[in-house]
Amino acid sequence: MKVGIIGGAGYTAGELIRLLVHHPQVTLTTITSKSQDGLPVSDIHKDLIGDVDMNFTTQLNGHEDLIFLCQGHGLSSAYFDKHPEVLDKMVIDLSTDFRPRDNALGFEYGLPELNKETIKKAKNIANPGCFATAIQLAFLPLAHHQLLQSELHITGITGSTGAGQQPRATTHFSWRNNNLSIYKLFSHQHLAELTESLSQVQVDYNQPINFVPMRGDFPRGIYISAYTDCHLSEAELLKMYTSYYSEAPFTIVTTNEVSLKEVVNTNKCLLKITKQGNKVHFSSLIDNLLKGASGQAVQNMNLMMGWDETLGLKLKSIAF
Repeated sequence: MKVGIIGGAGYTAGELIRLLVHHPQVTLTTITSKSQDGLPVSDIHKDLIGDVDMNFTTQLNGHEDLIFLCQGHGLSSAYFDKHPEVLDKMVIDLSTDFRPRDNALGFEYGLPELNKETIKKAKNIANPGCFATAIQLAFLPLAHHQLLQSELHITGITGSTGAGQQPRATTHFSWRNNNLSIYKLFSHQHLAELTESLSQVQVDYNQPINFVPMRGDFPRGIYISAYTDCHLSEAELLKMYTSYYSEAPFTIVTTNEVSLKEVVNTNKCLLKITKQGNKVHFSSLIDNLLKGASGQAVQNMNLMMGWDETLGLKLKSIAF
């Protein structure tokens, strides 16, 4: 299948290129970038030297079967206004533009653990956000069994790559190293996705969702620490979660202690469940650039095409 990437110079696009050039069913035909037009792709994504012999362009070649959009938030809508013909192809958008269920162009929300059967039949997919992915995977089984009864309390720490490639005051090394800070307190944009997904499976759930996002002093990975009230025992929860994710190859429920290095450079989500009194606590860990972005986008492509869901995504963690 011939695939093109719109907005190929950023972090998520770099990860996507790395996955697609080794995907057995894909030919990567076009990578666009207005800012890097004409430059070799490996000049920007330097680890791709020897793997990618392509230059950035400003236009698709028109022969692509599927398009990935890796532009900034708000730019995908504007792109389709100028290039409506692209909607005749299959599209996976990695921005926030089409994640709401009532989006104008009918994009389907691409969280495989929630909407796998819908994704298989979809033409256009809105890829979920990174924080939203990790948090949803912690709470979806409870919502599925109508067991969310009280407020959700969530703290999430993300790596600096989650802020994008453009340097900012809170992303450069001298500020971020050996530092920790809160941002978008109780107001992060991914809360809208989380609320929609939970209400999709537990319609009557309307409790507050309290989310504290934090900037970590590391490049990549998301660690979610979340808790809520629950009357089930830890053993009952483990059984429920293991059953719910039995057909989800990348979501792994474990009783082991977990750390970010076990998921970085993989498409996995590790879920650890701990019960203390009437509270259930979840540790939910993903790589923000893979399961939180480009890896999940490839997972969605595989489902749309009827391929093995794990194709091109059997990746090794860094471990040390």
